[in-house]
Amino acid sequence: MDYNSKYNSSDSIKKKKAPEATYDMYQFITLDRDTTYIDTTQSIRKSYSHNYLRRDNFGLLAFPNDGQTYNTLQYGLNGFSPYPEFGFTAKQFNYMRAGDIKYANVATPVTELYFKTTIQQGQSADSYFAINTSPRLNFSIAFRALRSEGRYINQQARSGNFRFTTSYNTKDGRYIANLHYTSQRFENEENGGISNVSDFTSGDPAFDNRQRLGVYFEDATSELKGKRFFIDQTFRINPKKGANNLYVTEQFNYEKFGYGYTQGTIASSVGGTAVFRFGESFVASGIDDKTNYNKMYNKVGVVYENMTLGSFTFFADDLHTNYFYNNILYLDNDVTVGNLLSQRINTIGGQYNYRKDKWNGKVLYSKSLTDDNLFNLDASAVYDWNDENQLSFRYQSMNKLPNNNYNLFQSSYKDYNWSNTFVNEKINSISANADTKWVSLSMQLNSINDHLYFADITNASQRQDSMQIVAPKQYGKAINYASLKVSREFVVGKWALDNTLLFQKVDQSDAILNVPEFVTRNTLYYTNTLFNNKLFFQTGVEFNYFTSYYTNNYNPVIGEFFVQDRVKIGNSPLIDYFVNFKIQRTRIYFKAEHINSLFSKNDYFSDANNPYRDFLIRFGLVWNFFN
Repeated sequence: MDYNSKYNSSDSIKKKKAPEATYDMYQFITLDRDTTYIDTTQSIRKSYSHNYLRRDNFGLLAFPNDGQTYNTLQYGLNGFSPYPEFGFTAKQFNYMRAGDIKYANVATPVTELYFKTTIQQGQSADSYFAINTSPRLNFSIAFRALRSEGRYINQQARSGNFRFTTSYNTKDGRYIANLHYTSQRFENEENGGISNVSDFTSGDPAFDNRQRLGVYFEDATSELKGKRFFIDQTFRINPKKGANNLYVTEQFNYEKFGYGYTQGTIASSVGGTAVFRFGESFVASGIDDKTNYNKMYNKVGVVYENMTLGSFTFFADDLHTNYFYNNILYLDNDVTVGNLLSQRINTIGGQYNYRKDKWNGKVLYSKSLTDDNLFNLDASAVYDWNDENQLSFRYQSMNKLPNNNYNLFQSSYKDYNWSNTFVNEKINSISANADTKWVSLSMQLNSINDHLYFADITNASQRQDSMQIVAPKQYGKAINYASLKVSREFVVGKWALDNTLLFQKVDQSDAILNVPEFVTRNTLYYTNTLFNNKLFFQTGVEFNYFTSYYTNNYNPVIGEFFVQDRVKIGNSPLIDYFVNFKIQRTRIYFKAEHINSLFSKNDYFSDANNPYRDFLIRFGLVWNFFN
């Protein structure tokens, strides 16, 4: 054999080097066409998002166990929508809505794995995989799961969020479609909180084992589940894109919800005395409340786009909802609680979008054709001064229809049955934001009329028997809310101090909208690299604090928070110590949570009957793969 043959020489046959994919080839696009990229860097902002919700939860106060609900410290955190919703909002903090889904546009297959230990037995995980069969057809599939036992009796949490997305566009960009399917389920054992709070606050070492603390329920559970099919598509009528373009758009959303509350034993034992926490019931045992809901939403629009003037959209939509129970209830005093709340809302509207140079603006107005008197005016503008500085403004005015569970609810508990006809809430909101290289400022001014809320209507004798009776109410007077949030990071060498401060003020005749006047998060940390810059790490202390205020309390029968004016929480710092690492595309997190609880008083609460979390060491990671 001739070993000097050209076929065996090292440079005779050269393979063409495959092109390397850059970061901007891995895009994630929202329903509003906002585009982000995969970011595998490590930062203090990333550590704030390493939690069950997978987002920065500043302004939210977690309950004792992962997978439970959150008390809201910052009003207006989730924005406003004029359309009526299912309700049971305390169960929906981790429910992914249509606007939360992101559609992949990736050059090569991408995988992201999230993991975090939970409280006692269990784990929290989120697995995401995206692939493209061609540059114009992308798929993604993801599943987020949690199981956490918790430290208290009857507190286990389980959840699952399945998502599947497809995005497609033709080669000439004439047709674009995004669709997704989700199936989500959240199950919680509900103990109703500590039945004798003084056992916790006393600091008695006998109760350091939280299983020894008495709770109201040892066999109650709640479950929220939902499924959704969604598609959003756009077709350009003119074959080639030019200075003037005409589009037809269509959006379809079918969604179904179910909420259930079960409780085997109705009577609770508090200090050796039988207590009926939610009052009398129609059944001697075995509460099994179920609420069902489905909606079908269609929206059709025509868009005229001019490259100089912007785009003009005219649309009409149709919303049909059914909120229902299995039976009609005939109560005493000739009171009837129906089993069906069916709504059909037709809306027309227009939207103007402008984007040129440093300006980006939008004005939307919609109004119902039906008798619901729904309308929504939403105007916003963004000015990108440069890469480091941005200003934005927004004004929103709406007539908001009540969520369904305000108007109709059925339960085996006698005091938890109602059929109402509330008027629309009137909300006016102004916000301004300045994101600069020096400081980030966010201001919000809200005026609310006919505010809907759940109230504590327990009378004196019922309260003496440890009962908790809740009902929907509407506040006929005006509520004015103002907030200012300031964020600034100071960096000196390898040390940094990251600060977020929130100031809030509510002007109202009665204590209906209750929030702490001051909330702060301050993180002092050190950053460095080791092993020839192969290991990046951060370590520091995170300090959270809010002033005392009349907290809203959680009620598992209705899956909502309600207003009360008897118990304040707050004025107790929450201190965490953390160490974060980054090795290649793997980010690793260690955190010792609430370390000051080891030596502080037991005065930390998430609501009046649920303590905040005790000291716990947690571990987690986020790992990205690119094929």
